[in-house]
Amino acid sequence: MYILHVALQGCLSAEPIDYGLTADTGGHIRYLLDLVAHAGARPEVTRQEVVTRAFEDARLGPRYAVPRERLDAKTDIVRLASEAPGYLAKEDLHAEHESLADALTAYVRSRPRAPDVIHAHYADGGEVARRVSAATGIPYLFTGHSLGRVKAEATGAGLAPRTPPSGDGVLARRIRTEERVIAEAARVITSSRDEAEYQYGLYAGTDPARVTVNPPGTYLCADDALALPGATRAVRDDLARFLTDPDKPCVLALARPVRKKNLTGLVEAYAASPGLQEAANLVVYAGSRGDLDALEPENREVLEELLALVERHDLYGRVALPKVHTPDEVPALYAYAARVGGVFANPALNEPFGLTILEAAASGLPVVATRSGGPVDIVGRCGNGVLVDPRDPEDIAGGALALLGDRARWEACARAGRAACGYYDWSRHAADYVALCRQVVRPARAPVALRRRRPFLIASDIDDTLTGDEDALAAFARWQASDTRHHFSIATGRSLHGAMEVLREWGAPVPDVMITSVGAEIYYAREHDWDLVADPRWSAHIGQDWDPVRVHAEVMDFGAEAGVIPQGRREQRLHKVSFFCPDDPGWVRRLRAHLAARGLSVNVIHSHAKFLDVLPARASKGHALRYLRARLRLPAAHTIAAGDSGNDVELLRAAAHPIVVANHTRELDEIAADPRTFLSTKPYAGGLLDGVLAFHAGRPGDAADAAATALPPLPRPRVPRDADLGAPLHG
Repeated sequence: MYILHVALQGCLSAEPIDYGLTADTGGHIRYLLDLVAHAGARPEVTRQEVVTRAFEDARLGPRYAVPRERLDAKTDIVRLASEAPGYLAKEDLHAEHESLADALTAYVRSRPRAPDVIHAHYADGGEVARRVSAATGIPYLFTGHSLGRVKAEATGAGLAPRTPPSGDGVLARRIRTEERVIAEAARVITSSRDEAEYQYGLYAGTDPARVTVNPPGTYLCADDALALPGATRAVRDDLARFLTDPDKPCVLALARPVRKKNLTGLVEAYAASPGLQEAANLVVYAGSRGDLDALEPENREVLEELLALVERHDLYGRVALPKVHTPDEVPALYAYAARVGGVFANPALNEPFGLTILEAAASGLPVVATRSGGPVDIVGRCGNGVLVDPRDPEDIAGGALALLGDRARWEACARAGRAACGYYDWSRHAADYVALCRQVVRPARAPVALRRRRPFLIASDIDDTLTGDEDALAAFARWQASDTRHHFSIATGRSLHGAMEVLREWGAPVPDVMITSVGAEIYYAREHDWDLVADPRWSAHIGQDWDPVRVHAEVMDFGAEAGVIPQGRREQRLHKVSFFCPDDPGWVRRLRAHLAARGLSVNVIHSHAKFLDVLPARASKGHALRYLRARLRLPAAHTIAAGDSGNDVELLRAAAHPIVVANHTRELDEIAADPRTFLSTKPYAGGLLDGVLAFHAGRPGDAADAAATALPPLPRPRVPRDADLGAPLHG
């Protein structure tokens, strides 16, 4: 496989890289070089090229005008000239799109063999790749790294999600470019669920089925950080130039001096908290710098503000702002902070991934991290710190003090981070990346469920139905792998990427169909390697007369006194708004009546005594199951469904053969008492398999023999009509 990358921002070269040399020379270059190194180590990859822009700039050095630079035996950097000869910041690259696309198209056509796939980075690389793909037919992947709509939200620009931006400003132009690139990309690669589900969800062109979450790896490991006593002492001695007590715990920050990293917000939070000043020093490594006048405007302005804050609040002796550090010194910085019992802070307004959070975790250094972006995933998985509102100085200071003031919690976070960060491994990342490239390159096929005829359909919830017992799930997976008579689908309240994450972690079989977000979305597997495609007919069918903004406002207004609050932003979907609510069925009934009185035709689903999901009237797990049955041309009596909680009620009612697992909640007591329901004595996937085999054996009230292999067919009723879907189909 021949992979061609397009990365136009910053100063891209082989090692050594002078990070912070320009405002655009940052972590995306580190990621790209690590990616090509590890992807190139795989036997499937035979050739890689990284295409960037050639420029001449005496201040930056001659290396960036060299047409070709070798990275390794399989990989070169290729620099193509555009109309402008000098270095350009990302805000000015739009003027070079046409000339760079023409140059790259000509370059690709001149090669003895064309690339199999193009991987574009940032909006400008994406636009060039989009044009080259249109000219050559080569599919392209897109990694945004950071997105214009997220920046607009962070800066209070007031741009409504999924609506075209007006004007011709830098940000509006960038967002329009991103919309085009996202809409036409074969796949979008993200680092976290927040990025995949929320950040890209702001774009009208996003198809969740074409968005892949693949967290990158980190080189730093606990052994590296703990084996640096000499280097750690050197850090301590260097900081002694700034700090009155360099052996005191510290709040460590490590980021480029750009606005979105919010380093000034961190210093302001420290300055406003006498308790934090008493508990710890503040150490900020804001890139490497020489003369401030030689820096780009944004870098210079941020650094000048940092220095001014130290002066204004008289923080001398408590704050260190070292001028220089090298990549080789980074492990020692984390190790020093861990040795003195400090914490790492990432207060970015939005952090698409958060590699520094991982590096801190590997070093046994607890973190105080922004709750906007990738750190939500990392801290959630690693359990290595606390999440804070980056715009709230009290929350930032309080998060740091919560760790600094509780040694037992500090040590628990340190242990958890070291233990869990091994998931973020470059070998795993590269293997998943190359597999994705192979998916894109191979010819597209119709979904598995639509190209093969099977007489029965199983739909199962995930949490506490399919999952919950590893041995039971393994037994079900073995049975499912040998089964040739059932379409296997899941129906879950989780989002697509949340569902995929859980299923992969549990080692569950890849379903033929995924009904997600409580029935608001349907996806089909094209192959059994998580190659999915969305069902646009379903989205169009349920989306009529749906106004999520108004629904959200009405629920919040009605539920104000009851303490209703929205669930996290990742749980808010195009056709679903979600809340935490009281455990009060009477209140839920009154809410339904209130929304109906306001003329809102919606489906209100209450589950687990605290979750509230509001969907279009045509959407639910049950409606989705009926739609799927009609799409597969199956009789109603050939549907089996299993669940454990309130958000499975409509799913179970829609199936001719409902299964309630032994660990079900009280919300299913009524359905469990229905004579047609199989109430298993087994929990989790054991109950699912128990019920399937019992129904086929013709004894829904008895325990089934899990070793049974011959499954007689169920009764065949009439073929369903569209009317069975509860509403007419459109499209």
